[in-house]
Amino acid sequence: MSSNDERQTPQSDLAFSVEHQLMSSDDVSRALKRMAHEIVERNQSVDMISIIGLQTGGVAFATRMGELLEEISGRLVPIGLLDVSFYRDDLSRNPMPKSATTTIDHDLTDRTVVLVDDVLFTGRTIRAALNALSDWGRPRSVQLAVLVDRGHRELPIRPDYVGKNLPTSLDEAIVAKLDGVWISKRVGS
Repeated sequence: MSSNDERQTPQSDLAFSVEHQLMSSDDVSRALKRMAHEIVERNQSVDMISIIGLQTGGVAFATRMGELLEEISGRLVPIGLLDVSFYRDDLSRNPMPKSATTTIDHDLTDRTVVLVDDVLFTGRTIRAALNALSDWGRPRSVQLAVLVDRGHRELPIRPDYVGKNLPTSLDEAIVAKLDGVWISKRVGS
């Protein structure tokens, strides 16, 4: 992305102008590898772990996390994708959320679910994800892995695994992809 690119953020229809890159693809790769090692260390085994990526921002990161966990442990870790559109608490303001597909082909009961997302901000998406997970079983525990924690929490939610803490102002946005992380300012700010 060049510094004069404009894009729509996935969360809203507000336009943002990219200012600068905060993490390169190598930085993202290192952060994900470190997080994968932390998951293995904390859980001592991947046999009862399920990786669940949040649509849409967490999908690529969940897929890569599953690959890394398999490389580290030599065992396949089930991966699923979770859409939380209809579990959000802002439906009164946005009555027609954009939805994606939920794909979870295994029961989550008694498993450790690692929710994976790109950016943690207010915590409301994670709250919606916790509600949505109940439709897929009763996990033994739920852990949260995010590439970027930007602060500004509105709910008492804290990630277990963080790629990078990047404090931001409210008029900034973070764009996180496997090929890097960029900070953007609202156009006209």
